[in-house]
Amino acid sequence: GGDCVVEEYPNCHVVLPSSIGDGRCDGRKYNTAECGWDGGDCAKFNEKYPGCDVSTPFIIGSGYCSGGEYNTEKCGWDGGDCIKFNEKYPDCVVKEPYRVGDGFCDIRGEYNTKECGWDGGGCIEFNEK
Repeated sequence: GGDCVVEEYPNCHVVLPSSIGDGRCDGRKYNTAECGWDGGDCAKFNEKYPGCDVSTPFIIGSGYCSGGEYNTEKCGWDGGDCIKFNEKYPDCVVKEPYRVGDGFCDIRGEYNTKECGWDGGGCIEFNEK
């Protein structure tokens, strides 16, 4: 419901047709054969990361380790952004890896763990109290 048809791609039904061919690779429904791989915007992305199906492909390689579905082999470990993180914390699985070692203690369980280096060292003082 609410999807619009893109004139150049009659079988492409997306919420924001203006996003097709706007120069930015959008994911999911936009990056499909029916939508011409987002009007050609995703051609290079699909060539570089075949099988990487994420909602916002344009954040891959942004300089921040996005984690989750982006931090996978298919997505090139977030375009290389997560390589150092994965080497330093191979068993640390968190939604926002860029928060590990940012100087703030995230006391939520998944960050303040041995696997995550006690939030990259940010929680050592907190844990000693």
